[in-house]
Amino acid sequence: MYPDHPLSDESRITPAAFILNVLWLVLGGAVAALGWFVAALIMVVTIIGIPWARAAVDNGVYTLWPFGTKTMDRERLYGDEIGTGPLGFLGNIIWFLLAGWWLALGHLLAAVALAITIIGLPFAWAHLKLAGFGLWPIGRTLVSSGLSRRAY
Repeated sequence: MYPDHPLSDESRITPAAFILNVLWLVLGGAVAALGWFVAALIMVVTIIGIPWARAAVDNGVYTLWPFGTKTMDRERLYGDEIGTGPLGFLGNIIWFLLAGWWLALGHLLAAVALAITIIGLPFAWAHLKLAGFGLWPIGRTLVSSGLSRRAY
């Protein structure tokens, strides 16, 4: 049984995370997420990019709502799937070479720029989380940070 998507149950998010997510959306998170969704659409249209379209959609969702959400290995949640074995590893290698390293670098640069100011520290942390997920996304999924580990 799949756990609920982290965005589907608002009662699991803390008030601070909710406020940070709203600020994140207003200050550029929505535009960044839209970019991920457009990239996913382009991947689907090209046919050859279909295996990476799900990673782009997951990155878009994570970019929409980074506070109160974390990543977890899909194998730990769902068992063996096509993206959790050797094909997932190969997909991540291709992702890393074609997109992952420069996407992660962009998030790291944004994190450094935001960390210079005190008010930007939470957003810098969100960019660091997004950099890690953008670097190696296949075989990982999003879960609510409020869920206990025993639920998995």
